[in-house]
Amino acid sequence: MIVDNDLLSIQQARILAENGFEAQKKLATFPQEKLDEIVEHIADAVEGHAEELALMSHEETDGGRWQDKLVKNLFVCNQVRKELRGMRCVGVINEDPQRKITDIGVPVGVIAALCPVTGPVSTTVYNTLIALKSGNGVIFSPHPAAVKSIGRVLDIMIEAGEACGLPEGSISYLETVTKSGTCELMGHRNISLIMVTGVPGMIKYAQQTGKPVIYGGTGNGPAFIERTANIGQAVQDIIASKTFDNGIAPSAEQSIVVDSCVADDVRKSLTSCGAYFMSECEADSLAELFIAPDGQRRKGMAGQSAQVLASRAGFRVPDTTTVLVAERKYVSDTDPYYREFLSPVLALYVEDDWMHACEKCIELLLHERNAHTLVIHSADEDVILQFALKKPVGRLLVNTPAAFGGMGATTNLFPSMTLGSSSAGFGITSDNVSPMNLIYVRKVGHGVKSAADVLGTSGQGTGQYKLNINDSNVVQVIQKILQQAIEAIDDPADR
Repeated sequence: MIVDNDLLSIQQARILAENGFEAQKKLATFPQEKLDEIVEHIADAVEGHAEELALMSHEETDGGRWQDKLVKNLFVCNQVRKELRGMRCVGVINEDPQRKITDIGVPVGVIAALCPVTGPVSTTVYNTLIALKSGNGVIFSPHPAAVKSIGRVLDIMIEAGEACGLPEGSISYLETVTKSGTCELMGHRNISLIMVTGVPGMIKYAQQTGKPVIYGGTGNGPAFIERTANIGQAVQDIIASKTFDNGIAPSAEQSIVVDSCVADDVRKSLTSCGAYFMSECEADSLAELFIAPDGQRRKGMAGQSAQVLASRAGFRVPDTTTVLVAERKYVSDTDPYYREFLSPVLALYVEDDWMHACEKCIELLLHERNAHTLVIHSADEDVILQFALKKPVGRLLVNTPAAFGGMGATTNLFPSMTLGSSSAGFGITSDNVSPMNLIYVRKVGHGVKSAADVLGTSGQGTGQYKLNINDSNVVQVIQKILQQAIEAIDDPADR
């Protein structure tokens, strides 16, 4: 029998959206304490399968290192879970007795979530925990290259959640994944918000729905090493970040911009840390592996080791090689090294001073348009401030490895696996996405002044309004309008 997968996926999307809507209505009645209990139970369940899921996702996607995927899985189950404890997202979330204002957290509804091939398990778990923490239902469209591992972890979470009282249908996913089905899901009337994490090909379809979109886009972030930086530490941070999961983290550095007066020191430090500087011919051969003649990225290259990449490009590197470096002069559409490779590959640019480096970083960020992370290594607070003020980027990290600092592991940013794109991007937030991005806040304001105080009224019942305004013309106009309103109310013909 011939099966039309598009129609099947569309039908699944409709059913899941309808069921999710009914489930979320029940979920929305749960107090914060019950939601917290469910989140804890699910995190416990995933933690017990963390290594299995890391191995499974590595085998299925053929990218990165399973050991590093395990680190990310445990990061979500432990550090993220600790951060979520004590947060109030629904019900009364803030009170100001002096100003007599109360904030009520309200779930947005049902969320459609698209997860990436680069972090299929950790991102899926993270998005589930923050959705449930804030009282929302969530329906996933798995990445086609990670259907098995995403489906497996979702089955674990669904079983654990429902055993703890989670309404059936609160978590679900498309089993037949097609673009048509995903678009149907995102555009369904019961979907309130769309989260697109690391799936840039679907962002335009998400935008076309007219719904709010949270976009955790491509990184392509530069790292600037300024002359006052601790050169050795800066290079170690970059290498640690770029080799983690074989450079697959979108927040990891994609290029290095160096102050010219310390360029030689940076090169020496990179070499001592295992960096291999490619010749122009080798750099061209490597670029052809990543970018097809039509400008499209080739599949199967992300997350490969430096040795594998060099071998595929036709040259050999020492076994101790950590990253491949291509020295570049300009950022242009004809040079693919401004693109995000998601592998242990770095472009290196040398600039005369921090101001030229600032412009170079802006060029690199704007070429991808939706870059979300930039790193600066510097001891000069004024330079750091100028970078913070001028860069079109979601987050600026200072003296820290980007892959870890961006996700909140080595910084005090909210620990997150979904990093919002910059103001030059496509989403509604540049935050490290948290449960607070998945609610709206209902404001409750108590009266603290009378209408007479606001209007400046004196003499009750006289119908005369004496406003304390200096401009006599304004006073006359306002008095005339108010008098006409009073006369209209008192007119028996209007009764």
